[in-house]
Parts: sequence; C-alpha cells; structure tokens
Amino acid sequence: MTRTYVVTGAASGIGAATTEHLRTAGSTVITVDLHHADIEVDLSTAEGRTALVDQVSERSGGRIDAIIAVAGLVAASPVTVGVNHFGAIATLEGLRPLLAGSDAPRAAVVASLAALEETDPGLLDALERGDEPAALAEAERIGTDTNAAGSSPIYTTTKLAIAHWIRRAAPTPEWAGAGIALNAIAPGVIETPMTRPALDSAEGRAALDAGAPSPLNGPAAPTAAPAALLAWLTSAENTHVTGQIVFIDGGAESIRRPELV
Repeated sequence: MTRTYVVTGAASGIGAATTEHLRTAGSTVITVDLHHADIEVDLSTAEGRTALVDQVSERSGGRIDAIIAVAGLVAASPVTVGVNHFGAIATLEGLRPLLAGSDAPRAAVVASLAALEETDPGLLDALERGDEPAALAEAERIGTDTNAAGSSPIYTTTKLAIAHWIRRAAPTPEWAGAGIALNAIAPGVIETPMTRPALDSAEGRAALDAGAPSPLNGPAAPTAAPAALLAWLTSAENTHVTGQIVFIDGGAESIRRPELV
C-alpha cells in the first residue's frame, strides 16, 4: 500500500535523499523546509511550527503514516537550539495525532554521532527541562566558537538532548502504546552541504577523522545508507524496533565506546 510521509529538512542532504528514496518506492512525501519544499516554514519559531501542523493537516486530509524529522543546523547559534531540539519535538508531537489513522504509524529523527563530543551542562539541563527561553539564553552564553570540524557545544548538546528525548518518549502510552515506533539515527560523517566546509580542508578532515573514525567505507553519501535506514525504520516492516538510537557511522561509535552494550 502507498504510504504518506512527512520529511522535514527535505531540500538538501539526508532529507532530500530520503525523499527521493521514498518516492522511488512509490510513497507519497510531503516535504518541509525553509525553501524549495511543499511546505515552507521556519521550525525555529512557534509560528512556523503551528503552520507546519496546519499545512500538513490540510495537504494530507488529516492522515499520515510516518514522520521523518531531518531538519537541523550545525551553526553555533541559538537558532540551532530552536531547530534541532524544539523544532524536532514540535514536529513529532504536533503531527502525532495525524498518525492515528495509519495501520503502521512510525516516526524517526536524525540525531548524530556528535552527541558523544563535549556538551554544555547548562544548555543540556534547559533542553531536558523543555525550557526553550532558558535554552536560547544558554546558547547565547556559549557563543559562536566552533572546533576544526565546524561543530560547537550548541550543536552537540542539542543532538544529545534529542536522543535522550527519543529514549524517554518512545515507550510511553502516547507513542509505543499507540502502536507508533519512534527511533533516531545517529550519523557519523555524512557528505552534505552542512559538512562540506570541514571536508574541504585538511584540518577539518583530520578533526572529523579523530572524532568519527569510519573503518567501514569512510564518510557516507546521503543518497545511500542513511536514507535507506530511515525508510526502513518508518516502514510497516518495522514492528518492534523503538526507542533506539541507531548509529550509522562506519564503526565510529563502537571504536569510541567498545564496552557499551
């Protein structure tokens, strides 16, 4: 049967590749992004999040089968907090009622291997409490410094917090109890516009290799493994995988945390 998906961050990178993968398989995809999408909204704002739900409801007739929240930023800026964490949760929670009519409702979000890097305790606390004004203030405090890989504690902390949220939310009555599988993927180095500046410099590549060693096939193209994994996690075939952060990193997480089971 044809399934209807909502994909945020669909104009480029993993979102664009996932959209193409799903459409090639015959699914209907409602794309969401700032530009060049079916629905053009800013998920860092309350207005954009409300507009997302309203427009998806209208376009879908009030019924969808899956949500894939890919939209994200790496910038050392408060807007990254708004999109990566609160925008992702607003997408999942706001669209969840539209999954009620599906025979196989599913949802997934893109986290990151970068969650294993240094994070900021103050920002993490505000994110875990769901206090957006406090989290934005913490991001202002952290400032704009980035490392050689183009990342900052703002980015890494938002990715850790969204992974924590997935783990907490997935087994609840609202998600698993309603038959909705909820998971995240955690990519290592993916060749996207977001990582291209780091990949284009020797210093950036060295920093990426140090934090994300990938003995299995090196950096991944967004047209391959991440899109296929997201498609499977949100397919009807996935009947029991939920609450998982699935690392798709060529082996980096297993190198960095070999004892973790």
